[in-house]
Amino acid sequence: MKILIVSDTHRRNDNYIKVLERVAPVDMVIHCGDIEGSEYLIAQSAGCPVQMVVGNNDFFSDLPREKEFMIGKYKVWLTHGHNYLVSMGNANIKREARMRGVDIVMYGHTHKPVVDREGDLTAVNPGSLTYPRQEGRKPSFVIMDLDRKGEAHFTINYL
Repeated sequence: MKILIVSDTHRRNDNYIKVLERVAPVDMVIHCGDIEGSEYLIAQSAGCPVQMVVGNNDFFSDLPREKEFMIGKYKVWLTHGHNYLVSMGNANIKREARMRGVDIVMYGHTHKPVVDREGDLTAVNPGSLTYPRQEGRKPSFVIMDLDRKGEAHFTINYL
């Protein structure tokens, strides 16, 4: 199973479309928020199931603030992260994830890609496809692959 994880596209979707074309086919797309009215485009372009949540800039969206769902054997919590002070680091969101009993927390907001494995918890932030803030400032996304045994592998990718 191949999953595309993106965030913080901020209504500028050219790079999202490029990434879809580059990595296709995918079995699922996950958007960690700050979609800014492009929900329909994100979903229709994917050609597969899509999970999305609102970000701090999604003022008029009907999307949920957070979601929990399963990917294979993994319980996933999806949130934008701004309500968990992720701009100051991911300790708060990881603490909340452990209290929720999830295996993977996916979040955005910082515009910096992270795959942080700590014990039985993985925290994933795909960065931003539109306004990257990490050193080098390359648009980023994460691919999550489930191997034949159902084990998750995460790769940070850049445009």
